[in-house]
Amino acid sequence: MVAENSKGIVEQVPVAYVLPTYVNCGRIEEISYTTKDYYGDGAELTKSAFVYLPNGYDETKQYNVLYLMHGIGGNEREWGMVDSNSKVKAMMDHLIENGEIEPFIIVTPNGRSGADFANTNADYNSFYKFGEELRNDLIPYIDANYATYAEYSEEGYDLTAARDHRAMAGLSMGGMQTTNIGMCECLDIISYFGAFSAAPTTYTADKIVECLKAFEEYDINYYYGVCGTGDSIALASSSAAVTGLTDKTDKLTDGKNFAWHTLPGGHDFQIWHLGFYNFARLVFQ
Repeated sequence: MVAENSKGIVEQVPVAYVLPTYVNCGRIEEISYTTKDYYGDGAELTKSAFVYLPNGYDETKQYNVLYLMHGIGGNEREWGMVDSNSKVKAMMDHLIENGEIEPFIIVTPNGRSGADFANTNADYNSFYKFGEELRNDLIPYIDANYATYAEYSEEGYDLTAARDHRAMAGLSMGGMQTTNIGMCECLDIISYFGAFSAAPTTYTADKIVECLKAFEEYDINYYYGVCGTGDSIALASSSAAVTGLTDKTDKLTDGKNFAWHTLPGGHDFQIWHLGFYNFARLVFQ
């Protein structure tokens, strides 16, 4: 058994949980949705994403949704959530089968909101426009086509009504997006956040608190940050985002809806898979 601390956080993923299971398992499918070149001229684009549907997915039920973001050099495939060998899928399948979490949907999109999104060397500034795509296009597509808690309508619907059933998390640049965009721009439509080795342009605690003032009526259900102590790329930025944060806003309380986790490690999937595993066990509780 893997030991966990008082917050339910572990230091390593159980070995068996990253091994694929072929019974009582979920499935992954690729989707295409229409969006815009938000970093450019607003022209219409078609982008792909991958969706994990848990074992027993039932269109008559309602499921929570996690939007899981990649890093600066990656794309919608970086998390590996593309086939039955996916470690994300394996962790979810085991957690659900063992009754440790309630089933939920995961979406891994491409976080570049520009015409050159398929180029992993594209201008990184397109990452900062993803909030518009998330709110206007991706979330509505998922709500329209999957069994979520939202009451979708083509004529328009209230995205805030299902905010307690949406989460956002990501690695490196995706961790930045989770904090800067998910929490600081979209707190009215998302309420759980996981930042794994958040990138250097992640907002500081002071900036986060300033942004949160625009969302006085919305709470944060959970924020989990993790980073390796040997991470020369992201430790400073990840730390700056959380240092003193719980003292500066009443939306976050350590041990209640906030956890900051450091452990030996670098800027790699050893930390990011662990971050995902811990977040999957904390989210939607």
